[in-house]
Amino acid sequence: MRRRWSLRWSGPGRPMKPRFVRVIPGTMRFAPVDPSGFPLLETDPIYMSYDEYEAFRLIYHEGLNQEKAADRMGVSRGTVWRCLESARSKVASMLVERRLLVLTPSPPRPRRSDEKTPCDKNEAEDRVR
Repeated sequence: MRRRWSLRWSGPGRPMKPRFVRVIPGTMRFAPVDPSGFPLLETDPIYMSYDEYEAFRLIYHEGLNQEKAADRMGVSRGTVWRCLESARSKVASMLVERRLLVLTPSPPRPRRSDEKTPCDKNEAEDRVR
């Protein structure tokens, strides 16, 4: 039996349906500040995708219900609910845990433990000299 998505999708499951995002904010960072006004950047950041941001914006800023927000984004109401639930959870974690929130098209790929960054390579070269 031939797999239906084998020509377009290499991973398990169906490919993600494209979502229509009206406002593309670019990469933005929201950081908590200490009492002296300096941002707290020591913790691991939380990454929010554009579709989560769009669902959050449509429902809480524009006041649409999930049905109308789903029509605007071109997805099902259940997908909007999942995006909204994820966005709410990330905003709550940012506020309670005082962590950095980063709006980005997609979160960065996690680094393997054996993979070196350019900074690691420079440090290794400095130690050799």
